[in-house]
Amino acid sequence: MDPKELLTRGVARVIPQKLGEEKLASGKPLRLYWGIDPTGSRIHVGHTVPMRKLQAFADAGHHVILVIGSFTAMIGDPSDRDSIRQPLTREQVEANFRTYKEQASKVLDFSTIEVRYNHEWLEKLTYRDIVEHASKFTVQQMEERAMFAERMAKDKPVSVHEFLYPLMVGYDSVVLDVDCELGGTDQEFNMLAGRTMQKAFGKREKFVLTMRLIEGTDGRKMSKTYDNCVYLDDAPADMYGKLMSLKDELIATYFECCTSVPMDEIKDMEKHMKKGANPKEFKMRLSTEIVTMYHGADAAKHAASAFASVFTKGEAPEDMPEIRAKKGSALIDVLVDARLVASKSEARRLIEQKGITLNNKVVQSTDAIVEEGVVKVGKRRFARFVLR
Repeated sequence: MDPKELLTRGVARVIPQKLGEEKLASGKPLRLYWGIDPTGSRIHVGHTVPMRKLQAFADAGHHVILVIGSFTAMIGDPSDRDSIRQPLTREQVEANFRTYKEQASKVLDFSTIEVRYNHEWLEKLTYRDIVEHASKFTVQQMEERAMFAERMAKDKPVSVHEFLYPLMVGYDSVVLDVDCELGGTDQEFNMLAGRTMQKAFGKREKFVLTMRLIEGTDGRKMSKTYDNCVYLDDAPADMYGKLMSLKDELIATYFECCTSVPMDEIKDMEKHMKKGANPKEFKMRLSTEIVTMYHGADAAKHAASAFASVFTKGEAPEDMPEIRAKKGSALIDVLVDARLVASKSEARRLIEQKGITLNNKVVQSTDAIVEEGVVKVGKRRFARFVLR
């Protein structure tokens, strides 16, 4: 990434803008961090937006820190939640991060990044410390958070420990004494709490860099809740197909936030699309770029070829998985066992929407029995059933 784009590419806001510009222009290496609570084990391309920015700062010679919420993940971030998040055990957090780190290594060079765990300092706090931290904020400030207001308006519970979450992640900033914290726009409140606490504790003044949140395959915020994610561990063909299903208006955003294609080229593509150029060609380049990043050029080429065969020529892919199933088994059970669907409820929904075919015939009943042959689930998932 061009160093000139550190405060602009994929960035929603710099708070305060002037401070960020002054610190970066000073020429001195900055201390900055990004914090994550590993509440899940799979990384999607939306997660890579702040990850890519963190690595860009590291590549530019700055001191970057990845903070693992080994304590805060056990509490649960209330950001963007309409209900209380279920807490995790330390064992669950550690297991999630092991898998998370393996995937994150496709984006982050851990030899250039310091990794810290916030249980190292949060577990040492006394009740007196917590009272002191809480005195820096008011209940009115906490109630300003949209998700709290919405939940209270709907008479849904807001736990007191959720009010403490911004204080905990804010204290991360105090301990690390950073010039900058970056994170998604949904983390702005938490990051600004850290800015407040750094000032209160006489630390250096930090600025906040909020990164854009990208939409998923259905145009809503990318989230496993909506089943609209492009995961880094998706098979190349599945990843390519998901990216090709994006709404046309998201093409430029994905190029900017998820690839290293120069901004001049991205702006040029936008101009051509506005003048009537077929978005499909640019989407194909986007899909190839991203699949190449995470699976290699050969896999991207094969995925593009398979996509063309399936969606342009109407053919079934050559390399579909072979699933052995017991004769007389319920189709829904086989689909779940083969992980072609996430759950029985998803299978039923797809059947009701006529989204599953077996040997080129639409499956009409949720009570259907498995048959030998080719099954198509949704637009992109294929498998060959072999009965035993």
